[in-house]
Amino acid sequence: MYAFLPRELPEQLSSLTELALNLRWTWNHALDGLWKAIDPELWERTHNPWMILQNASQQCLDELCRDATFSQKLAHAIQEHRRYLEDTCWYAQQHTASDSARIAYFSMEFGLSEAFPLYAGGLGVLAGDYLKTASDMGVPILGVGLLYQEGYFRQNIDAGGRQHEAYPYNDPTSLPIQPTIGNEGAWLKIVLELPGRTLYVRVWQAIVGRTRLYLLDSNDLRNGAGDRGITAKLYGGGSEMRLLQEVVLGIGGWAVLDALGLDVDVCHLNEGHAALLVLERARRFMHKMDTSFWEAWWATRAGNVFTTHTPVAAGFDSFSPTLIGKYARDYLDDCHISLRELLALGRRDPADDDEPFNMAFLALRGCAQCNAVSRLHGEVSRRLFSDLYPRWPLEEIPVGHVTNGVHVPSWDSVWSDHLWTSTCGKERWLGTVESLPGTVSNSDDMALWTMAAEQRRDLVHYTRSRLAWHLGQRGESAQQVEEAAQVLDPNCLTLGFARRFTDYKRPNLLLHDPERLTRLLTDEHHPVQLIIAGKAHPNDEQGKQLIQAWMEFVHRPNLRRHVVFLEDYDIELAQHLVQGVDVWINTPRRPWEACGTSGMKVLVNGGLNLSELDGWWAEAYQPACGWAIGGDAPSDDMADAERLYSLLEAEVVPTFYTRDTQGIPRGWVQRMRASMSQLGPQFSSNRMFLEYQDRYYQPAIQAFRLRSKDKAELARALHAWQKAVATGWDKIHFGTVDAKHDGDRLHISVPVYLGEIAAEWVRVELYCALCDEHPAECLPMNSVGPITGAIQGYIFSITVAATRPADHYTPRVRAWRPDAFLPAENALIAWQR
Repeated sequence: MYAFLPRELPEQLSSLTELALNLRWTWNHALDGLWKAIDPELWERTHNPWMILQNASQQCLDELCRDATFSQKLAHAIQEHRRYLEDTCWYAQQHTASDSARIAYFSMEFGLSEAFPLYAGGLGVLAGDYLKTASDMGVPILGVGLLYQEGYFRQNIDAGGRQHEAYPYNDPTSLPIQPTIGNEGAWLKIVLELPGRTLYVRVWQAIVGRTRLYLLDSNDLRNGAGDRGITAKLYGGGSEMRLLQEVVLGIGGWAVLDALGLDVDVCHLNEGHAALLVLERARRFMHKMDTSFWEAWWATRAGNVFTTHTPVAAGFDSFSPTLIGKYARDYLDDCHISLRELLALGRRDPADDDEPFNMAFLALRGCAQCNAVSRLHGEVSRRLFSDLYPRWPLEEIPVGHVTNGVHVPSWDSVWSDHLWTSTCGKERWLGTVESLPGTVSNSDDMALWTMAAEQRRDLVHYTRSRLAWHLGQRGESAQQVEEAAQVLDPNCLTLGFARRFTDYKRPNLLLHDPERLTRLLTDEHHPVQLIIAGKAHPNDEQGKQLIQAWMEFVHRPNLRRHVVFLEDYDIELAQHLVQGVDVWINTPRRPWEACGTSGMKVLVNGGLNLSELDGWWAEAYQPACGWAIGGDAPSDDMADAERLYSLLEAEVVPTFYTRDTQGIPRGWVQRMRASMSQLGPQFSSNRMFLEYQDRYYQPAIQAFRLRSKDKAELARALHAWQKAVATGWDKIHFGTVDAKHDGDRLHISVPVYLGEIAAEWVRVELYCALCDEHPAECLPMNSVGPITGAIQGYIFSITVAATRPADHYTPRVRAWRPDAFLPAENALIAWQR
């Protein structure tokens, strides 16, 4: 059912509708020629096949029906498309139908294409890449998000270099989406009860290859003007509007899955915006299984996974207790819990009645598993969340990490695609990637250098065209527009720098010494060129000033052909940049870059990274693959700027321009090969997904199913265990530690009095912190017998190698059950003083 198809296409062209409504065209560019043949100008401006179909004249359609070549290409395209959908995929080869499980991926934004502008930046692009990867690998993942009437702003820069924002309207009829049809055959609409009113939410769906993305939209005529605007603008409005968006995403999103009868094992929260779904999932489970809310909480929490992307506490969404209370009244009555109990789930200190309600804390408590998005970000996140796990060593805070990756087919150039296809085959990104490094490492020097040259040429032509268009839109003179056709040189070393313009990303570090940068760019024998792009948040005046500084530099008369600022940074521009630059520069202030994926996107195309040792580059950097600035310590602007200039002058530029008799820079190509082969597969979303699958999804699936069996018997038992140990925890105490040496062995024993807590409900351990050359250790102690005359008193002992002093070791007791995620689900711990 295509509710918004403007006309019925001729029978010969009817399959165009199927192709246009499946967003696989955002990464399968074999179809580009079809859409371009229908309307070359509209394709060039929108890259939106659905819009092209709506705007094609009847005369055009009639001509296409008579075009035998077009009909042949269309028949081949639909055949290939259906083969993709029907072929046995990687996931199906690993799992039988009976053990496959559905995963719901909740995100406030999804960046699938510039024709589908429902994203602001890296968070959304990651979510879009994730759905594409799920499709390619055949994983039963579906997405849940919001349909914004206005996506993130479009950037205009005036003649004075000042950024201005525009907010184009996302007309649903021009987007490649359709209404979601419910089980009753009508357009699915979710009803949410708000204070004093009912909110009606329309549900749309986008088809992303083999998977679906469900999008919620409050712009229903039955809603009041304010509520129709809940999904008006991405991250728009004040605190209450932001909360309402998160109500729609989390509570409304779970309601959609319930209404469609989709049995979901795992809910994956991409950031804390969707945290309210953990409450709604528990509430509905409570009614379905006839449990208490807290028993349902124990059951459903096992199936929730939380990915945090934020490296600073100020980045978490938080709301006043009064605002939460306003919208939670009916919810509290239904669940039979108090407002204080609810607020405690979102507070660092549950006893602090003045503390705001933090969505990240709610997500952390409502998800049995949590991960950061790079190794370094994992360390930062464990510090950020450490207060939620009092008295736990930092390294045991239950936040792991899965370093982000990118959906490679969305970012590779046509030239890169040819090279990878010839060396690794067409199906290289449809499953695991272990074999790819060895295969692509055999690429010929000449082939790699030719690929780089073709990509650079394409980028230069694109830059000229885009710059000319924007100058024309700005109303610049015809001469200035013509001069845009002369910028840059396709044979020149090309640097790229594109990201959000905000202070911590230090977008102007490269401008630290403008004269030195000018000399670098205009060197007569070894010239360098630079392409810059990026937006500042509409309310970030400092960020706008950073852009203005670059605009002033760009307009220096002697630099106009060497450096270009391309306005309105978006997915399309990013794709061209990462496909054509020789070096990608990234200069965040360590450790504020949670991961960063822009530099990963150049890898497949042979681009090299010159970056601060932050985010993903802190674990990816190898001297053979690129260059690094900074170190393990927090960033120093002056030192990092000096290092950046020095690397460019002494290593990057000389390596690029040192050529052999065939004109090939062998040292440069060697780095290209190493970066492509060693880092490309490693930082692909294929690897990322497999880590989520093995380390997070499979444990979540197994635990949720176990806790749901037999009317949630295990969940009830876990809740009872948690209540029992919490009630008696303050009665736990230790006797005197006895430590004895026996040659090279150390025997340690300690009396432990558990009060009324059963011994099987706890675990006694011997802990030793990191010290000098010794790593941290945590060793289980064994009960060697009861203490005479004591209630639940036991002697626990252990024998260890005497490599450390006895006073390095401290006994401790922690709440313990083998079927719980600990300490995430129960952080009770007691230490021998």
